[in-house]
Amino acid sequence: MKYLKSDSEKCIGCGTCMNVCSRLYFKEENPERSAIRVFTQEGSRKIVVCNQKCRLCVQECPVQALTVAKTGVVVLNKNLCVGCLACVAVCPIGAMQYFPGEKSPFKCVACGACAKECPADALEIVAQEE
Repeated sequence: MKYLKSDSEKCIGCGTCMNVCSRLYFKEENPERSAIRVFTQEGSRKIVVCNQKCRLCVQECPVQALTVAKTGVVVLNKNLCVGCLACVAVCPIGAMQYFPGEKSPFKCVACGACAKECPADALEIVAQEE
């Protein structure tokens, strides 16, 4: 199984990860269009990103637009998605994202682009046996 591991203690809150993600998938630098989110709460940082493990979104999708790839990553088939946003509602950590005006939601697919660009090494792609 492949997933993006985050270390909030190392995070410096620069937003590079969010900008890299939005640039890669939406061709614009817009943190609201990022599958990874960095928040500062009560003086500490929190990184929100899909852990690929709970898979509640896969179970909740009424049209089976969300599936688990051979790598263990939960992926969305935009052609099957009807935009009901049930997956967004069921995500316990808020990692399934939706941007108004888009047909379908989006989430981290553990591509690793953000980890490569993180100046604080707060992110890394990890592969482990399920």
